[in-house]
Amino acid sequence: MQSTAEWWRHAVVYQVYVRSFADGNGDGVGDLAGVRARLGHLRDLGVDAMWFNPWYASPLADGGYDVADYRAIEPSFGTLAEAEALIAEALEGGIRTIIDIVPNHVSDRHPWFVEALEGGPGSPMRDRFWFRPGRGPGGELPPNDWQSHFGESAWTRTQQPDGTPGDWYLHLFAPAQPDLNWEHPAVRQEHEEVLRFWFDRGAAGFRIDSAALAIKDPGLPDVETLGDRPHPYADRDEIHDLYRSWRRIADGYDPPRVLVGEVWLEDVERFGHYLRSDELHGAFNFDFLAAPWTAAALRRSIRSTLAHHSAVGAPASWVLANHDVTRVVTRYGRSDSSFSFAAKRHGTPTDLELGTRRARAAILLAAALPGTLYVYQGDELGLPEVEDLGPEHRHDPMHFQSGGVDPGRDGCRVPLPWSGTSPPYGFGPAGSAPWLPQPPDWADRTAEAQTGDRSSMLTLYRDVIALRRNLRHETADLVWLDGDDDVIAFRRGAVACVVNFADTAAPLPAGAVVLASGPLVDGGLPTDTAAWIQLTDPPTSYDPTETRGTS
Repeated sequence: MQSTAEWWRHAVVYQVYVRSFADGNGDGVGDLAGVRARLGHLRDLGVDAMWFNPWYASPLADGGYDVADYRAIEPSFGTLAEAEALIAEALEGGIRTIIDIVPNHVSDRHPWFVEALEGGPGSPMRDRFWFRPGRGPGGELPPNDWQSHFGESAWTRTQQPDGTPGDWYLHLFAPAQPDLNWEHPAVRQEHEEVLRFWFDRGAAGFRIDSAALAIKDPGLPDVETLGDRPHPYADRDEIHDLYRSWRRIADGYDPPRVLVGEVWLEDVERFGHYLRSDELHGAFNFDFLAAPWTAAALRRSIRSTLAHHSAVGAPASWVLANHDVTRVVTRYGRSDSSFSFAAKRHGTPTDLELGTRRARAAILLAAALPGTLYVYQGDELGLPEVEDLGPEHRHDPMHFQSGGVDPGRDGCRVPLPWSGTSPPYGFGPAGSAPWLPQPPDWADRTAEAQTGDRSSMLTLYRDVIALRRNLRHETADLVWLDGDDDVIAFRRGAVACVVNFADTAAPLPAGAVVLASGPLVDGGLPTDTAAWIQLTDPPTSYDPTETRGTS
């Protein structure tokens, strides 16, 4: 574990999707007992912290992001006592725990929303949400033109006790996730108490879901009529007061706790506002994640990210995948290797051998950059997206609300393979059936099969993380080594990272290759390959047309 109070500035954080990590009781669902039993995997990997997707009591209409009770653990995952024990056990092994909080919405089974529906129009409980009468004759049209992020209208109409249609309520995601009204003092107070509840139990911090969406324009104007006015619910200026108040709570603990935002914004300057010294400690860098596998796109993303984080004194974050996006070995094996929710489709041709080679290079690139590195569970095993799930195995509301056009996110959430030669691959006891089916050809992708194999993805991840710490990359500024447009090259102190995107092999700067994502060719770096080099004479530039020896 990093001893510094600002460990989060250069940590390696591993994302745990509990439902798919490890099943301790054999019911097919990952649980906290399973995580506790597999903590050794994370210690061997060398991570500094775990980030858990929501583990709270939930109907699981959206993978737990529909929270019914923040102070209770989802029963299929375990108990509050188990969560407390997990936090303590992980910390003893040098691993901190970050958990999710979802300020934009709750579950429609949350006591507040149940009471709001039962109270009917005019009930004060409805003031904690966004209930509004409809437009048009009889109120049959939604109150405005807002669209759900999962497709279709962001409004659902209620039903009166006598069966007649009633008011509408707002949900920027699924209908089972009603949006909260942050103008209401009870909403603010409740979330502050939830922060303290988990900080008091040893949580090192929170990852804030949909961090830019919580505050709405009380007038709820149509998006199409805005003109130059601020967006009615995305990235409103008022949201920064909310995170300043949360930062004061986090800073009041010893050691201070950490706040990390999920901030999807194209405007990098606005993105930086969330990272000012009295707001969030960090935010996910989706620009880097979504960039295609080209030198130009990734170089631009890195330069922009570092510049805008430096302006506010915040560490950058680097992430290749998470529970919402197509797995990296699949995405990088496509002709369009960028990521966009709007572009996700079934049956996209994929070259997994190409994608795996690029994914190996990508982790060396991401880990060499200054800041925080996030690893999504299973990426260290080189798992591909599972794209042939049958309709009976689809759970994601994004799939259903798109009318089946969007394949959804279930394919990146398939339970992990730990050992053995057939499902459930050690995810649960032999004979148990995981909640999502695992492919029959994953025997060589298990953690057991890859351990000790010097060419495996797991060994590469372990080596990358160990060298990242031992070489102390995070303490040195990044210096670009200018050269060929199809090669990304930079150094951190006396260690260079070179990634070749060209069709032909690229020469390496003089020095010792300490790690490479794939075999070298006559001392040169093949296409879609990355290497770390201990430089013998740190250069100020890098000319790939000049052959320089390696040792």
